Amino acid sequence: MDESSHGGCECSEPPSAITEQDEPPGSGLLPVLSISEAPAIQQLDHSQSGSILTQARNQSSAAVLRNRVGMAPPSANTVVVASTNTNNESAIKTGRNGVRVDSAHVAESSPRVENPLTVQFRERFFPDTPDADWDDWRWQSRHRIKTLEQFEKMLDLSFEERDVLSDGGTLLPTAVTPYYMSLLDPENPLQALRKTVVPTTREFVRTAGEADDPLGEDGHSPVPGLVHRYPDRVLLLPLDFCSTYCRYCTRSRVVGHGEIQPNVQRLEAIFHYLEEATQVRDVLISGGDPLALSDEKLDWILGRLRAIPHLEFIRIGTKMPAVLPQRITPELCNMLRKYHPIWMSVHFLHPEECTPEAKQACTRLVDAGIPLGSQTVLLKGVNDEVSIMQQLVHKLLLMRVRPYYLYQCDPISGSSHFRTPVSKGLEIIQGLRGFTTGYAVPTYVIDAPGGGGKIPLQPDTVIGRDGDDLLLRNFEGKTFRYPDPLG
Repeated sequence: MDESSHGGCECSEPPSAITEQDEPPGSGLLPVLSISEAPAIQQLDHSQSGSILTQARNQSSAAVLRNRVGMAPPSANTVVVASTNTNNESAIKTGRNGVRVDSAHVAESSPRVENPLTVQFRERFFPDTPDADWDDWRWQSRHRIKTLEQFEKMLDLSFEERDVLSDGGTLLPTAVTPYYMSLLDPENPLQALRKTVVPTTREFVRTAGEADDPLGEDGHSPVPGLVHRYPDRVLLLPLDFCSTYCRYCTRSRVVGHGEIQPNVQRLEAIFHYLEEATQVRDVLISGGDPLALSDEKLDWILGRLRAIPHLEFIRIGTKMPAVLPQRITPELCNMLRKYHPIWMSVHFLHPEECTPEAKQACTRLVDAGIPLGSQTVLLKGVNDEVSIMQQLVHKLLLMRVRPYYLYQCDPISGSSHFRTPVSKGLEIIQGLRGFTTGYAVPTYVIDAPGGGGKIPLQPDTVIGRDGDDLLLRNFEGKTFRYPDPLG
């Protein structure tokens, strides 16, 4: 879909998505295995029997896979693996800054992995979809679940969920990739992941202190699509499209409506501003999700930024490794590594998101030289327990992702059912500090309402209380209020 056809509404494809298909995975197969057993896997002779996954979808998947390789029943960490051809005969190339891009550096195709929940989901709802389509991020985007009819086929909807979907949803559009839908509990509307992507009537409840733009981003926007809040850093929004919409999104006022387009004229205005703003050294590309752009469009944006001499640091904010890990292709990684130093902030909420597919996506990025830091939002009934957060940060480290920020949920309109007391976040940090490795402890922050910026929650930043408001001191020594009723 080209940029001009993205229109003024939430669409089924990301803007500027290229039409050609990704390279399909290879045909060789390996047995089902637990992660802990990975070093011991061996190639099987399957020339007479066909695909393990095909057998699994035609019969009882778990039993067929176990019988085929003589292994124990799969655990939550069981992975279905299919090998791919990793023979790389590409010529040696030299990228930006003289970086060699050859067989030792190019991100290669990895063995195909698929978690058991996704296998079962595909058997039921997408039995005729080949691996090549399922693994294509464009196919995933085109087949997102968005309507009441689609949701009720896959989930036993609660009254609160059904009422919202039947009325056409809320201000924030609804869309879930088939992959992420496969991780949702079809029977339990209180499951953590399900609560974060399926709307409920609670989104219509507004409480004191909430706002459509609580961080005051619009007031710090010198050019449409650019937020300049800190002296040396800017936030660049190339588009407002996400493959999956989080119900607690800070930018729910703009995402998914087609108002922020990745067109050349608007982006060139941003680049011109940055060329003149010589104090800026750090650009965070977010949105919407910038990885919803095609490789070509993102390549062009990164190239334009790297052509501005005083820009030293480029970051990309994305939730793709969690909701659409198929987007993290070897081709994307090879393109990104041309523009080092690049860092990436990924968005993981709950240990159930840390699937083999997500791990493979993160591995590809890290192997391409991109450090990963996770930005986690603290959400009531989702991850507001020390034990859950500890599981998450441990799994992130095993995926080579550094827990970076733990955000207090922003007071956006209709978010009261997600927000915990600030004391809960401090309790979680206290429960992590000293009880696990320091690398696993994120910085707990409030993004101060009114444009105060991120304020780390430490004793010297909490001034006190004024009624139901928490008084906070930011990096400039200014005082800000955060709505935090004790009742």
